[in-house]
Amino acid sequence: MTQPMAYLYPEFLESAEARPIRILSEYLEPLRRFKEQKIQDTVVFFGSARVDSRERAERALATLRARGVRNADAEYEAELNKTRKAVEWARFYEEARELSRLLTAWSLTLQSENHRFVVTSGGGPGIMEAANRGAREAGGKTIGLNIRLPFEQGANPYITDGLHFEFHYFFMRKFWFAYLSKALVIFPGGFGTCDELFEILTLVQTDKLSKKIAVLLYGRDYWDQVLHFKPMAEWGAIAEKDLELLDYADTPSDAFEQLRAHLIANHLEPASAQEAAAPGIAKTRG
Repeated sequence: MTQPMAYLYPEFLESAEARPIRILSEYLEPLRRFKEQKIQDTVVFFGSARVDSRERAERALATLRARGVRNADAEYEAELNKTRKAVEWARFYEEARELSRLLTAWSLTLQSENHRFVVTSGGGPGIMEAANRGAREAGGKTIGLNIRLPFEQGANPYITDGLHFEFHYFFMRKFWFAYLSKALVIFPGGFGTCDELFEILTLVQTDKLSKKIAVLLYGRDYWDQVLHFKPMAEWGAIAEKDLELLDYADTPSDAFEQLRAHLIANHLEPASAQEAAAPGIAKTRG
């Protein structure tokens, strides 16, 4: 039996010894495609995978009500309340979709040989789908950095052909989120959303990247219930000025105006040849 060459040998490539090769592949393979597609930089949308579109949420509620249960038990009432909440929650799907559409339509008016401020998501359902969908509806390219998970995370159908990426390693996926992004929009979400928020906040706070990233929390009513940053400053865990790293918005138009102002003031003209390339990977300080 002929022995395959090492780089064509699946048993080796999937082994513990080949882990460095797999990690490097999750850097080099996306790099190649970003170059081919002329992606210079991005605006990243994060938020819950469990938010659905208004159309689907209302259809689910109508179906549940039509089914009905005489002398409804507690289980049915709980399901009904949950489905009603999903309709309310759907507001964020539609607003993420609209914000993405506005941002992409504006980016398409910019004079550049590369694609600027491309809407990027985690590639899955919910807010991720809404972001990719709005960008596609505006006629622009849109990126999905998907991660293989046992639940929730099948890729949505609105990602541009050639810009759907599948990652195994969370830290390589995080690299591509952070090092191309010029702004981050955080819609209501759970642990994963908060993880990404704090990852970027730490990079910004420690001045690790040689660029200014806007961090915009969307839906203040939600975030004010979930996260209180002021006590961190009062206890001395962060500086008072660190509170200024966060901006807030409650409508797509307000969020768009804040993002556009930030991008024009800080990123329309790249600060270096490295960031003017495609992809414009941010330089690390030091």
